[in-house]
Amino acid sequence: MASMALDEMVAGRRRGAVRRAAAWAAVAAAFAGLAGCAVGPDYRRPAVAVPDHFKEGVVWQRARPGTDLALHDDWWRSYRDPVLDGLVARALKANQSIAAAAASYRVAQATVRASAAAYYPTIGASAGQVRGGFGPGSPLIGILSGPSGATAGGSNPFGGGGGGAAFYNLASVMLTASWEPDLWGAVRRTVEAARDSAQASDAQLAGVRLSIAASVASDYFALRQADADIAVLQGERDTDARIVRMTQAAVRVGASSQDTLRAAQDTLDAAVAALQSAQLAREQDEHAIAVLLGQAPAAFALAPDPGYVFAVPAIPPVLPGPLLERRYDVVSAERTAAAANARIGVAKAAYFPNLTLTADGGFESGSFAHILSIANRVWTIGPSLAVTLFNGGARDAAMDSARASYDQAVAGYRNAVVTAFQSVEDSLSSMHHLGAQAAAQARILRRNERLYASARAQRRVGATSEQDLLSARVTLLQARQNRIDARAAWCESSVTLIKNLGGGWQADAAGASPTPVVAATQSGSHP
Repeated sequence: MASMALDEMVAGRRRGAVRRAAAWAAVAAAFAGLAGCAVGPDYRRPAVAVPDHFKEGVVWQRARPGTDLALHDDWWRSYRDPVLDGLVARALKANQSIAAAAASYRVAQATVRASAAAYYPTIGASAGQVRGGFGPGSPLIGILSGPSGATAGGSNPFGGGGGGAAFYNLASVMLTASWEPDLWGAVRRTVEAARDSAQASDAQLAGVRLSIAASVASDYFALRQADADIAVLQGERDTDARIVRMTQAAVRVGASSQDTLRAAQDTLDAAVAALQSAQLAREQDEHAIAVLLGQAPAAFALAPDPGYVFAVPAIPPVLPGPLLERRYDVVSAERTAAAANARIGVAKAAYFPNLTLTADGGFESGSFAHILSIANRVWTIGPSLAVTLFNGGARDAAMDSARASYDQAVAGYRNAVVTAFQSVEDSLSSMHHLGAQAAAQARILRRNERLYASARAQRRVGATSEQDLLSARVTLLQARQNRIDARAAWCESSVTLIKNLGGGWQADAAGASPTPVVAATQSGSHP
């Protein structure tokens, strides 16, 4: 009979444990279901007016309609200049603006991980030993001790002290756990906002990389333009100097006037001044490239290339719609708006009560000896519910602030869109007119080459003077410089167009997470 009663008691305890476990499982399932909900508006990309074509791009798109072309991530290689390729590669690895942007992106990624940690319980452990005491006037002496100084249990954990004082030792080994279920989606919205902000930071990093590569290319082409200008201006200076010497000789024999000599000297000094400007521009362009490469200007130099040929690559057409996924500033602004939308949900969740589940257990004893025994165990478990009843309107202010921040972000996104369209239109207009200008200057140069060849032929048969031949040469050199400058400006304008089209970067197909196509930075990589 005793054995049957014992078996029934054990079975009853098991059934009770099963019921308690089922009850806790049901509560946990309910919490999980609630945690799947999130207050606040779900994000929808703000509506923007997108034209179906570029105003200045009709001729451009009709001229190059092939859809097999693409704007590649290493777009600078289309200029077919190994020196430029090497400079851009070095800048993408060593530029400090890129390093700073990459570090900012890693901070944003860490913020996402830190926000997601709130999904999980917090578990801690502690162990310690303390010694304390009560004075004779402490009410705890009367509560914990009977008339004989013994506790109700018949033993006294307090050692006696002088004047009726009592002392005690307490050793403990504890394990604690707490968890706040995400009932209203505050954590989910916080993680959502952090992830959107990280994506905006990723787009900004891509923008810095594109900007640095474009700056290297622009400064490099400006330097090569200066190389060609210096060579032309040196020839013009030497020719003008010969004209001055010839005019001086003519003045001495009375064949020319002082006014003619002064005009020739002015022309010479103008060529010298222009040469100084070209040399100054080259030096400053070289300094700028050094800084873009993360170097001091004194440690960097590029050999002159006066015969440099500016090649303008064919740039594939891009319609206005896809531009919203290719422009890093537009994507960054859109992701910022998404993050602001998620923060509205965070602010709204503050109106609802917070539930916290806590549990702790362990062992406590007067000493560490044999502390890990059933007799010394202690534990607590239970939920707590907290709600703010009055805070002076702080929650309302936080909600108003979140909504205003979202409105501000939406306005910034729409402004970024129209600004992107403007920059592309400007670049298309510039490419069109500079290309026509370069073609006109090329025609002028060809005519002056023929005129100079004719002047040389006439000089050989004595039909013209040497001074007339030198004047024709100066005119030819000026036409050559104008053609070089026009071609260089057209080439630099193509770099600006590529930059304004977003380079080789684009958001992913879903439009939710920007994914850079360019190579990963030296200090970090992209998911």
